[in-house]
Amino acid sequence: MNDPLERISLFGMDIDCISLDQAVQRISGWIAERRSTCRYIVTPNLDHVMQFEANDGLRRAYANAAMIVADGWPIVAASRIFGSPLPERIAGSDLVPAFLDSVSTEHKGNRVFLLGAAPGVAEVAAENIHRRWPAVCVVGTYSPPFGFERDPGEKRRIARRINSCDPDLLIVGFGAPKQELWLSECHNELSVSVAIAAGATIDFLAGRQTRAPLWVRRTGLEWTHRLLTNPRRLARRYALNALHLPRLLYREYYRQKGIGGPSRAFLPD
Repeated sequence: MNDPLERISLFGMDIDCISLDQAVQRISGWIAERRSTCRYIVTPNLDHVMQFEANDGLRRAYANAAMIVADGWPIVAASRIFGSPLPERIAGSDLVPAFLDSVSTEHKGNRVFLLGAAPGVAEVAAENIHRRWPAVCVVGTYSPPFGFERDPGEKRRIARRINSCDPDLLIVGFGAPKQELWLSECHNELSVSVAIAAGATIDFLAGRQTRAPLWVRRTGLEWTHRLLTNPRRLARRYALNALHLPRLLYREYYRQKGIGGPSRAFLPD
């Protein structure tokens, strides 16, 4: 049994105060428990914070999540500004490889299912995983049809397809908020131990998108690399995020001030 998670309240979200190594250990522990229903992990960034404000379903998805880790430097920076610092940024594209690194040495929890990305991309990612992490077995991949999120039957067929492969870890790459909403709705139907709402991680594993160099990530400037490599998709989103960030910080300041400072909570496992 893992110790209870310590969480801070920020931008209306409860975010876990946890390091990357601790997150990997917790995932390994959950897989070892082999509980009958799925625990899932979400990784909010600033764009998710903006969607969180207006999307009731997304708020419910976060409420049901077993782990919430900050995948955005603005969130980590805000936690420090408001006096309740998160240990580090944990992107889904860092969390998944870190867990697979642990599997290659510990030889447990090695059955993985890749769900999402464009047709054919997950298969390439699976080949790359087999080469990089020989102890890991990708037991299935699936790219759902366009509009699957509006088809209740297809959403449940996806769950049955995953269960038939008996994975330990499910990596979901639909993008936000589709991946979080699907997990919130269907996690009780999944027999997989742990699922990670991992955004573009499958594309990164397939080599279809490239990560910024490590030194760029450590300085909090990975967003500049992603913008330069994918400007058509990200320019508008990043511009809106930059426009709304001062408002979010201003409102959070008064929210924190009104409750006497950042709130912390210890939640049961």
